[in-house]
Formats: sequence, C-alpha cells, structure tokens
Amino acid sequence: MRKDEKKNCHLKLGTLYDSFLISHSLGLWLKQNVDSDEVASGSPLPGVKPQKLDEAIQIPKEAIEILRNQVFGFDTFFVTSQDPYEGGVLFKGNLRGQAAKSYDKISKRLKDKFGDEYKLFLLVNPEDDKPVAVVVPRTTLQPETTAVPEWFAAGAFGLVTVFTLLIRNVPALQSDLLSAFDNLNLLKDGLSGALVTALILGVHELGHFLAAKDCGVKLGVPYFVPSWQIGSFGAITRIRNIVPNREDLLKVAAAGPIAGYCLGLLLLLLGFVLPPSDGIGVVVDASVFHESFLAGGIAKLLLGNVLKEGTAISINPLVIWAWAGLLINAINSIPAGELDGGRISFALWGRKASLRITGVSIALLGLSSLLNDVAFYWVVLIFFLQRGPIAPLSEEITDPGEKYVAIGIIVLLLGLLVCLPYPFPFTDETLTSF
Repeated sequence: MRKDEKKNCHLKLGTLYDSFLISHSLGLWLKQNVDSDEVASGSPLPGVKPQKLDEAIQIPKEAIEILRNQVFGFDTFFVTSQDPYEGGVLFKGNLRGQAAKSYDKISKRLKDKFGDEYKLFLLVNPEDDKPVAVVVPRTTLQPETTAVPEWFAAGAFGLVTVFTLLIRNVPALQSDLLSAFDNLNLLKDGLSGALVTALILGVHELGHFLAAKDCGVKLGVPYFVPSWQIGSFGAITRIRNIVPNREDLLKVAAAGPIAGYCLGLLLLLLGFVLPPSDGIGVVVDASVFHESFLAGGIAKLLLGNVLKEGTAISINPLVIWAWAGLLINAINSIPAGELDGGRISFALWGRKASLRITGVSIALLGLSSLLNDVAFYWVVLIFFLQRGPIAPLSEEITDPGEKYVAIGIIVLLLGLLVCLPYPFPFTDETLTSF
C-alpha cells in the first residue's frame, strides 16, 4: 500500500479503510508494557506514539521458518504465504477447526519455542474476510507516555464534571453560567440531582470494572466528560491491555450500560410513583415526555389520563434526575467508535461491520446536530476522542456466545428507546391511570 494511502486512511470509509486496518493499525495500537501486553486504545486521550511504517522485519529468517513449520501446522493454521509486517510477519493461510482452540494451540507452541519473545494475533483479513495470523516481537511494543499523570488529568475532568452536574440542576444558573461563580451558594440546590446522576454514572463505571476484573482486562482511569446541557457525557475509559476475544470485549462493554440502565430505570419508576417531598416537585409540560420513547411510554403507563397534551403536571424531580442518567447511558450506547455501543457492535458483528456502523452512526448524529446541540457536541467528542478504531484483540474470529449476544442487543435497543422520541399523542383514550 502506498504511503499517501496510509496517511489518508483515517479520512476514508469502506474498503480502503478496512484494507488498511491489518497492515497499519495493529502496529499503531500495540504501544504498552511488554510484560502485561498493555496497549493504547487508539484514543488520543492520552496520546499514542506511532511506529515508523517502513521498519524492517525484526524476526530472523530462521525464526520465521520455525513459525511456519513447527508453530503453525495442518491441525491449526496452514500457512500458504507471508508478508512483512511492521517488525513482524503476517501469515495468510487456512484455519483448521475452531478459531479459539487453534489460537490456544498455536500460542502454546509459540511459547514453547520462543518463550515470551513474540505475540500472536488471529484476525480477519478485511480484503477477503479470511483468517490471518500476525506475529509481532514483544520488543517492538512501546510503553505509552503521557504529558501529565493519568490520575491528575482524570481528576481535573472529574472536578469540572461535578460543577456541570450541579449547574444542570440549578435552573436559575443555566441561563447565565458565569453567574455561578458569584452565586456559589445556589449550587447546593443542585446537589440532590447531581448526586443521583453521579450515582448512575458511578454504577455504570463500576459495572465496567467488575466485568473487566472477571475477564482479566485492565482498564484505565475513567475520564468523566463535562457537559453544560446534561451535566456529563459519561466517561472515557481506555482498555490498557490486549483483550483476549470478542466475548470478553462484549462482557466488559455491556456491563456498564446494563448496570446504569438497571439503576436508572429503578429510580425513574420510583420518581413516578413517589409524591414530591415538598408537595410541589417539578412542574413540566406533558410534551416533555415526547422527547424519549422509553420515558414517554413509562409516563403514559403510570400516569394514564393525567398526561394530556398541553397540560402542565407536577412530578417528583427524581424523574428528571434519573432520566438524565438514562440519557447519559444511552448516548454511550450509540454504536460508534470506542463508545460502549461501538465496542458492543464490534464484539457482535466484527471489525468491518462495526466500522461501517460507526460511519452511519456519526452521519446520523451529524444530521441530528442540526436540530439538537447535545448531538452536536457529542458527535464532535466522538470524532476527536472516541472514533477508534478499536484496538485489536488476540483472537477476533470467534463469535460471542448467544447469551452475551442477547445482552449486547438489549443494550443497543435500550439506547434507541431512550434517544428516540415518543411518537404517539397523549390522549384520553388509551391507557387508564396506574
């Protein structure tokens, strides 16, 4: 592939971008500690140090012959050809049997012959959708460096997010954000709402970390992203090591939204059922529930004929706070880039499909941004910080189990239900009061 094509690969979609993936992106991503196989996730937060694309093969010819004849074989992966690959070798051939079992056999033979000198990847060639094996010397893996300590940067983002969560729940300050610095005492009025939304965000991140620990995946410090519109856009959490397979990626990616949705839905239902503590609560127009299919459907089910077009109703503020948490979960479930939804779509349908889904999602968000400023800022954030591509997995061929596929699809569907508008009118005929 020509150098000018490589320079422009991130600006192109479809086949050109897919074809470039194996020959260039893997080398760009494998940048972390050699002993733990840590990698950068492709996100510029923090930055990635790319390797030179014209490096000579560092694996000796004798070692390549051993790889071809003794590590690979008829029972695992029969090699038919090989190509130079940034410090390593890309083998093409025929995969024998199940990919996961073949990967384990090849990895064991590789370790028996060379110890921890080389790292194996079993991937799908986007040019012909056939399996390929990539062997890279661990000495070519570069540790990642950051301008400032990760915890310091994450802490700074977190403090700003706390401020925006408070602002989001103080209507008197939303029209003039700068006045908040002159009226800091008003911020305490937003404490309850900020705590509820922060709790949902915290449970979301806890879900990620518990699933990651169970799968042996290392996660970086979460960077909470502030938002003037909804308080926060959630968190950017890097995957610091090489994920073994798509099922493990799916477990980690889906665990956060599932935890966040469960708590958010519980609090939303409580908000509809419990009367406001002050007897007044928050007065909103019924039309606000048209903004979300999920919130509108639940509101219609529980409030019945109380919910009428053009009628103001009093609700517990817990409804608004929980709704904000659900929305943050939903926008992180959009199947784009390195968002939770992007990782889920990759785990469900593979790299090529997920790249195209990312393109469609960003395009739709771009159209939505013409009418919604939240969509505008979110698509900018995705494009510059979270568009991926996702770092390579050790073995990307094996599909996840059916149980986890169902969980992943549920997460994506819930995200749609929260973000899509409720299209039906609130009339007197349909449902009765709860």
